[in-house]
Amino acid sequence: MKKTYIGLGVLLLAISILLPYEVLAAGAKETVETQINKMLTKMQSPEFKGLDRSAKINEITTVINEIFDWQELSRRTLGREWKKFSPDQQKEFVNLFEKLLQDIYADRILAYTSEKIEFDKETELKKGLVEVESYIITADGKKVPLFYRLTDKSGQWRVYDVVIEGVSMVKNYRGQFREILSKKKPEDLLQTLREKTQG
Repeated sequence: MKKTYIGLGVLLLAISILLPYEVLAAGAKETVETQINKMLTKMQSPEFKGLDRSAKINEITTVINEIFDWQELSRRTLGREWKKFSPDQQKEFVNLFEKLLQDIYADRILAYTSEKIEFDKETELKKGLVEVESYIITADGKKVPLFYRLTDKSGQWRVYDVVIEGVSMVKNYRGQFREILSKKKPEDLLQTLREKTQG
């Protein structure tokens, strides 16, 4: 269930490919809210609905790459284990982890229907890092908390974590990867990711 809502969170950040600089230079909450509203409009358009599944996924993933900071997300996910990877291994990990997340949530993104979104406060976690609170309103009226954590990269807010019902995507995967790396080498984790992302 949590993965389903995280997938929706990824969807809601996938907006029109070209964002005006004014939006990117705005505050984190304004940026996320604007992006979500644009994507919801896009998903409901006849043009998008007329695309085949592959074309929809390609369009969505292209947009996601404009919003997410995969380097920061990957570095935070590995935590202290990041330094155990060589520069080449770090680069490959970022690419594989990005593909893994895209593969996992592709179907969930396309399954999005008509849930409503409410936005709440924006909280500064530390300088250059903020958390934007939002809530998914399900068909039965349940409010599901979905928080976005963003980092400011030269005036452009980019997402490095999604927190659903108190569970951080970064921390969730960090635990899984840390368990593997406690017994195996970085190359073994990379091989596991290669196998999971084949095809």
